[in-house]
Amino acid sequence: MERKAPFEEQVSSPATQPSPPPPQSLLSSIKQSPKILCYCVALSSGILLFGYDLVIVGNVSSMPEFQRDFGRRLHGKLIIPSVWLSLWDIASPLGGLFGSLAAGNIQDRLGRRFCLAFASTISAVAVAIAYVSNLPDEIDARRAVFFIGKLVQGFAVHIITCTTQTYMSEILPAILRGPVLAFFPLFTLLGQLIGSVVVYESLDIGGTRGYMNCFISQWPFSALPLLVTLLLPESPTYLIRKERISAARKSLSRLNSTSIEADKNLERLREFIEKEDQEAIGSAAGYRDSLRGIDRRRTMIVVFANLIPSLFGLPLLSKCSYYLQIVGMKPHRSFVFLQVGIALGLVANLLSMWTLTIFGRVPLILASLGVSTFAWLGMGIAGCFPGTVSTWYTGFTMFVIITVCGIGAWPASYAVGAEASSLRLRAKTQGLGWFVTGLSSTVFNLVLPYMFNPDEGNLRAKTGFVFVGFCILGLTGTWFLVPEMKDRMPIEIDDMFEAGTPARRFRNQLSSLHIA
Repeated sequence: MERKAPFEEQVSSPATQPSPPPPQSLLSSIKQSPKILCYCVALSSGILLFGYDLVIVGNVSSMPEFQRDFGRRLHGKLIIPSVWLSLWDIASPLGGLFGSLAAGNIQDRLGRRFCLAFASTISAVAVAIAYVSNLPDEIDARRAVFFIGKLVQGFAVHIITCTTQTYMSEILPAILRGPVLAFFPLFTLLGQLIGSVVVYESLDIGGTRGYMNCFISQWPFSALPLLVTLLLPESPTYLIRKERISAARKSLSRLNSTSIEADKNLERLREFIEKEDQEAIGSAAGYRDSLRGIDRRRTMIVVFANLIPSLFGLPLLSKCSYYLQIVGMKPHRSFVFLQVGIALGLVANLLSMWTLTIFGRVPLILASLGVSTFAWLGMGIAGCFPGTVSTWYTGFTMFVIITVCGIGAWPASYAVGAEASSLRLRAKTQGLGWFVTGLSSTVFNLVLPYMFNPDEGNLRAKTGFVFVGFCILGLTGTWFLVPEMKDRMPIEIDDMFEAGTPARRFRNQLSSLHIA
């Protein structure tokens, strides 16, 4: 059943329109909600696992001992066959396809805390599978066991990340949404940095022990989300929908600084949820409902936001070490480039906590994608003239892209994805969004090795031309699809979607709260 717009679009002149109240400052919002911030930092441990897993599977294939046990020789040089490199690269996002959809259902049925604990346990099992992957005698059997371990890990990790984004978006005040959701790329890169250091330090360890250390080092990261669930209060939104009002009040008391704030927030949240339920009467909160009526547009925005990291080239950046070796860089130097790139990304993501407070989501995405377009173009041109200069230019191009997108498009995409969905369908919509993340990563990771690997497409640095097209696609989609939702309350965002406000008019549109 489609909902009616609760207010009419204002047509009076700007001089006669009431001005919205100035947004609360970031510092005052942190002082007002310190407990919420601490819980979100603790939740970010699950994002660490996501980043750590990305770099382990993407770069352990660069280790000579791993190549000896799982690879083959081509022209006297050890490489991983393109088919298996592609399969390992897609294993995690492929498992994530199922994990994302499972997360939406588990969250709504059993709660956010149970979902995190369940996924943490599955992740530990996946690490054990990878750890024994070198035991079979047949090389294809070893490759298959490693693939299964990464598949199960992807299932678990995407449940954790999907649940984390849902939980954060439900408890965060409007002014904190952008900076705190920037934790996703920040802690992803931090996990990658830790993983890259582990891989680098393991390069010179003889025999299988080197890469086995990389696998077993994932166990502590798998346990962290489970430990967090012991301290984390359940989502008040979930509890209210389950009509567990007393439990919701206790949860809000643990999240807010005072009992008065908890009571006020409880009543406000109950009223908002009741309003959503009344407008959606006769319609269940299922995946199909995310693609009906007004919610179809909101889901498409979430889906597009989850595509943005793939469009600016994150799948290629995540396998920076192996890719730079294919372009012509020595293994140890390629790992140094990987670590420097991750460090630059971390600094950029820290800066994004400021840029997301000052600038809108849409300008940040457009600016960073624009710069990335020209950076990829330059890399593609450099690839037409192979040599030492081209190799170094490729490495520095990756530095530019991870820095620029780390300030803008990457963290902003998480903010957009978390803000666009309705509270009633948030868990399901986030599940669909992360499903698309897994699907896009699967496709990119399957195709990319066939593009740049020497035994297939052999594009090497000319792969940059491919991402020029994807960045242009991202620019176009952002302009026409993504509305500006910075500093908006959920009820304001609901009002504007229900009124059919065009994407480019969200920024200056007044909601019923301001009109009243």
